[in-house]
Amino acid sequence: MLQQIQSDAASMEQEAIHDEQDAQSAYETFVKDSNASIEAKQRDITDKTEFKATSAADLTQTKEDHAAVITELEQLASYAASVHQACDFVLKNFDIRQTARDQEIEALKQAKAILSGMK
Repeated sequence: MLQQIQSDAASMEQEAIHDEQDAQSAYETFVKDSNASIEAKQRDITDKTEFKATSAADLTQTKEDHAAVITELEQLASYAASVHQACDFVLKNFDIRQTARDQEIEALKQAKAILSGMK
């Protein structure tokens, strides 16, 4: 009976050692997997932080470019309005100016004729 107890104790000890080794192996695998997962997540966080910083810089540059383009468009619209106004003035007064020019040419012809007759 004593020998039976000793053999049962030895087999239970072997089983406990084997279970302990399995548990230790599972723990080491879990730690390795956890560390690999943590490193991957940290790299992912770093990559996303860099992407966010780059995106923020791009957004700032884009807003500055947009403001510059809006300013330039406002200046061009102002210039176009002034050119349009000048053209409208020329078109509106074209007939008057043409009549005045014709009268001036006629007066110059008469003056030339008078002066040619003085010789």
